[in-house]
Amino acid sequence: MNSDVQVLYERCCGLDVHKKSVTSCIITPKGKKIRTFGTMTPDIFEMVDWLKQNKCKDVAMESTGSFWRPIYNILELCELNVNVINAQHIKNVPGRKTDVKDAQWIATCFRLGLVKSSFIPDRQDRELRDLVRARNSLTRDRSTHINRIAKTLEECNIKLSSVATDINGVSGRLMLDAIADGEIDSAVLAELAKGRLKKKKNDLQRALSGIISPHQRMMIAMYRDIIKFFDEQIAQLDQEIEERMRPFEEQLQLLDTIPGVGRITAQKIIAEIGTDMSQFPSSGHLASWAGMAPGNNESAGKRKSGRTRKGNKHLKTALVEAAKSAGRT
Repeated sequence: MNSDVQVLYERCCGLDVHKKSVTSCIITPKGKKIRTFGTMTPDIFEMVDWLKQNKCKDVAMESTGSFWRPIYNILELCELNVNVINAQHIKNVPGRKTDVKDAQWIATCFRLGLVKSSFIPDRQDRELRDLVRARNSLTRDRSTHINRIAKTLEECNIKLSSVATDINGVSGRLMLDAIADGEIDSAVLAELAKGRLKKKKNDLQRALSGIISPHQRMMIAMYRDIIKFFDEQIAQLDQEIEERMRPFEEQLQLLDTIPGVGRITAQKIIAEIGTDMSQFPSSGHLASWAGMAPGNNESAGKRKSGRTRKGNKHLKTALVEAAKSAGRT
């Protein structure tokens, strides 16, 4: 056996997690014990009792979808040492694809130190991450509905987006409210312009001359109300995120000095990786974890595909946006 392979845990458990069931395999010096539990909260606590009865405190599971999260939370709450393993690092042995065999294989690999635990932030950082990701999701949905309004206006032959940079700005919202309320006079709509758009009243009057049917007016009003709802929800999340980010104000300011990185992007970065960099041996490891490092695949002196690996898509998106922003400055 390879000298690097050694028994790290005398007693450990491998979990094969599914939506409705969890197959558990405990390995001890005396042998194996296998049981299957449900995924309801009482079932998971029953599994915890079974683990403690067998004096097993070290548990490993695959990061399968989102099914591992509630189980991880409860096991962590019960003060067990929980390790989440990258599913790509545990390949199923051909001809042995059953839940029991999977649980045994996870436990065996974990016991011998053949797999490493993934980086899982602590509970407070996970809560902050959930809030930031929720804001990102709502922001994307909000942008989708703004685009739907723009598409509906184009179908009405109203070229507001050709004159106004942001149809959801102050002037754009006033005009959309008036259109939704039944106003069809382009001259009246153009008078609602504010700020720099006042200089473009003639262009606005021409752009706002269109033919709006009742169903299109209803759609514009509906999309407008949805966008207002998103604005309210995003504002609530902004307030909660700012409150939770207070301990990291110094780190936020440091990140804000990076070209292309604003406060929102800095919040995304901290929410995804935290502030404890001891989790990553080097900057290269962090770049690889984020999926931003090129692959290293060479055989027989030939360099093969160097495509990046799959990483943290939320962090990768934030970094790509920051890079594109910096590239335009």
